[in-house]
Amino acid sequence: MENIVLKVKKVREGAILPFYGTDYSAGFDLHACLKEDLTIFPGDTVFINTGLAMEIPVGYAGFIYARSGISCKRGLAPANKVGVIDADYRGEIIVALYNHSRKKQIIEVNERIAQMVIMPFLKVAFEEVDFLESTERGEGKFGSTGRK
Repeated sequence: MENIVLKVKKVREGAILPFYGTDYSAGFDLHACLKEDLTIFPGDTVFINTGLAMEIPVGYAGFIYARSGISCKRGLAPANKVGVIDADYRGEIIVALYNHSRKKQIIEVNERIAQMVIMPFLKVAFEEVDFLESTERGEGKFGSTGRK
């Protein structure tokens, strides 16, 4: 497995460096960098500072996903479903959490609020064409491949 170095800078007092929960974790946890606990009411989105900035290597991006415990048990997940942090961004990583539940939720100081996975991506060149190669599926939309 290839290891790359991810440079991380603390930009707020109290920020916690990310870490992997196990040796085989794909994502590392991001913590709430708060001075006091924060309430998220049902249907609300809040922007939560992590206190960290990162230098993601060129050719890679950071993808912010929900943590399974906080999303499945408490109804909190990134508002944009998956956050994308580009390699040229040097500002603080901020997580927008949305409360899908029917009750208010409390984010505690230093609580793990999301996870980030660093992945390579492909850049493509765009070519305008008049025709696309046909396939068996064709223009079949949502659900067109069946359920089973």
